[in-house]
Amino acid sequence: MKNKKQNGGSTFEKFATKVSKASGSTTAFLGAFFIVVAWAVSGPVFNYSETWQLVINTGTTIITFLMVFLIQKAQNKDSLAIQLKLNELVASNEYSSNSLVDIESMTEEEMIIVQKYYHRLSELAKKEESIRTSHSIAEAHQQHERKDKNRSGLKTIQKPNTTNRNTTKK
Repeated sequence: MKNKKQNGGSTFEKFATKVSKASGSTTAFLGAFFIVVAWAVSGPVFNYSETWQLVINTGTTIITFLMVFLIQKAQNKDSLAIQLKLNELVASNEYSSNSLVDIESMTEEEMIIVQKYYHRLSELAKKEESIRTSHSIAEAHQQHERKDKNRSGLKTIQKPNTTNRNTTKK
């Protein structure tokens, strides 16, 4: 990967990225706004004819049609980049579940199963006293069961030289 050029790609890819960024700018919005204002102001000059209406309808339809494909191309590239970055983070963390790498290739039913694990994880986290406690999918149930056993195995004893103060001991 080191030999590949940074920011490489096809001419269309570069064009799509630049156009989608430019189309989301304030300048592009103002340009489109002024075109619509100029069209509206020119209405009386053309007696609000069908041709006058056809000009704006055709122009906006063509631009919208082409922009859908350009923006989608740029969005696909951005989405892929984000997925790869997330996969790298998941794969590089020793405590994260590697089953999440390439999760976008799973079926919707498989993703719902993973979502249920996270829902359970959320329920366990809500029971914790500290917000710093975390769990992974693979260990959520094991850690919770271990904690429950430890809690039930704790014995309450009377501490010497104190009155009515209980402490816990394993």
